[in-house]
Amino acid sequence: MLVPDPKAVRKLLTRYAALRISQAERQRPQTAAELNDVVYTLCVMMGTTGIREAIVKADALLAAARSTPKSVVADGRAAA
Repeated sequence: MLVPDPKAVRKLLTRYAALRISQAERQRPQTAAELNDVVYTLCVMMGTTGIREAIVKADALLAAARSTPKSVVADGRAAA
């Protein structure tokens, strides 16, 4: 199974939060469209059909990335 890049996930979560705040302050069609795009992308990246589940999975991925030693390479094997 492919695991999304934590940096890309963090960037999407940040964008999602900013767009939600912006949309709550002032509803605009352009912001709504951007928000829908970010929601779709997060759901696809996290393998979910809903944003709430995507956020939960994204948070878990980021927590795991923080606890993974830096010596672990991208394919999951420890560096020699």
